[in-house]
Amino acid sequence: MNDGIKTVIHPVRDLAAAKAMFSALLGVEPYMDEPYYVGFSMNGQDIGLDPQGHKKGMSGPVAYWHVDDIEASLRALLNAGAQTSQEVKDVGGGKLVASVTDADGNVIGLIQPA
Repeated sequence: MNDGIKTVIHPVRDLAAAKAMFSALLGVEPYMDEPYYVGFSMNGQDIGLDPQGHKKGMSGPVAYWHVDDIEASLRALLNAGAQTSQEVKDVGGGKLVASVTDADGNVIGLIQPA
């Protein structure tokens, strides 16, 4: 099952400046504020700031689809012609993420919540 896009992660070079800007834009403080990731939650939408995103090859924000079975979703995308960008990885607490690139170079992110 697919729960739609609920997370968008932005690669940032200046985490403090990006955090201040998104705090002002969203009108909320981050629920997670670490040197490796800052996360905001508003009305069921997560906005993440990744200071390592550019080093990981992110050229802009990546939308992440929330899925029940990340392995099955990843297989389906690969069978449909996508290329792996990031293998399945546990990012803490059992939350799994992966991403693929489609034929046009667009990145599609997947998250399986814990």
